[in-house]
Amino acid sequence: MSPAGDHSPVSRTAGAIVGVVSVVALALAIFLSNPSAPTTQSTGTGTGTTTSSVTPTGHTTRVSVGVEGIAFTPNHIEVPVGDRLVIDFTNSGDQRHDLVFETGVSSGSLASGETKELDLGIISGDVEGWCSLPGHRELGMTLHVQATGASSSSSSSSGTSASGSHAHHGHDHGQDAAAGPATPTALTDYAATIDARDPVLPPATNETERHYTFTVTEQTVNVTSSLTRESWTFNGDAPGPILRGHIGDTFHITLVNNGTMSHSLDFHAGLVAPDNVMRSIEPGQTLEYTFVAKNAGIWLYHCSTAPMSMHIANGMFGAVIIDPTDLDKVDREYVMVASELYLGADGQPADASLLSALQPNAMAFNGVPFQYKAHPIQIKTNERVRVWVMDAGPNLATTFHVVGTQFDTVWREGAYVIRGGGSGGGWGQVLTLGAAEGGFVEFTPLEAGHYTFVNHALSLAEKGQVGVFEVTD
Repeated sequence: MSPAGDHSPVSRTAGAIVGVVSVVALALAIFLSNPSAPTTQSTGTGTGTTTSSVTPTGHTTRVSVGVEGIAFTPNHIEVPVGDRLVIDFTNSGDQRHDLVFETGVSSGSLASGETKELDLGIISGDVEGWCSLPGHRELGMTLHVQATGASSSSSSSSGTSASGSHAHHGHDHGQDAAAGPATPTALTDYAATIDARDPVLPPATNETERHYTFTVTEQTVNVTSSLTRESWTFNGDAPGPILRGHIGDTFHITLVNNGTMSHSLDFHAGLVAPDNVMRSIEPGQTLEYTFVAKNAGIWLYHCSTAPMSMHIANGMFGAVIIDPTDLDKVDREYVMVASELYLGADGQPADASLLSALQPNAMAFNGVPFQYKAHPIQIKTNERVRVWVMDAGPNLATTFHVVGTQFDTVWREGAYVIRGGGSGGGWGQVLTLGAAEGGFVEFTPLEAGHYTFVNHALSLAEKGQVGVFEVTD
């Protein structure tokens, strides 16, 4: 891959004068038919021109651009002012990408292996390009076209800017992280209008061969009554299905990609080489993912297509619970999957700038901020309760705490930290989990009342990672 600082010029090839004349004539015809229209082609086409205030050289610079990881190669092109620039863009990566320029020229979304010719026309100044798939630009998937020999007044293109109509998903914050429509009040009010996701965890069934279909969907969902976001999910909900089984069970997962971009799966519960089962698949494709659950735990699963943080932040995560062999009997059992929301403009996916800065503007248990505050979970006094907790992240830690009680049992990442009360009479107050860690706690409420449960990183709780156990006699 060419390094970001590689400024080696790309060789020029002689172009026919008739090609230049054709481009100029086409631009003139468009202008005469509609003088207010821009001379650049709109997104989705393979041709277009930069604003030309220079004398065409009659030469064409032709460059092949590919993809390596999450980067264009080369990612810097030098073109003499007045040359026509043609780019042969091949998506040589392992998932869908596009190449969009601020002038409006775009390859459209290309599957792995597909090629598109992009005609940028006569180059009069520097031009910026990028991949517009959510999060890709922020990870460095950009392409800079440098116009060599340009004067300072023409050092940048006068085409549509990146903040204009061709802005990429996730770059516009849309709202301040601490204010805007996604306030705690707005989030809570909306949660009260919908049914809460059932937090009850059913016991594992007895079969040893378990078959599931995970269908990728992409849809727009409400966050508040006035704000929506683009959500990517397994089976239409975030988190996806909560699976449960025993050590030795075989899980057969059929992944169906009904989305518009590449997606994949990574089950932490399996011990399998990632090369095949975790590969990204194209829209319309399916993949069979089989693993044997060899160890107990609450295991994260998620989409592993880069950037993984973006796919998880948009809802592509869930949990698989494999029961420890010595699991005690309890009266009630629940599951809480903690996650972060990076809300951007209305109808858009996660804001990639907030995501890279680790600044969520909302938090959730089981996908919806404040839902168990708006709809408290009902428990009786003296019932023994187990709560499984998974931190799906994608970035921040969770310290799970229930106000008004203590944990006589804490199980974290495969081992009991405390069981039935610790040595010397010690009990626990939090279950501390980093991103992708999981465990469970057990407790028994002795008195009727409202027992708030929170992420005890309290600024995060105040953004939605809070709920209530309503205990009655």
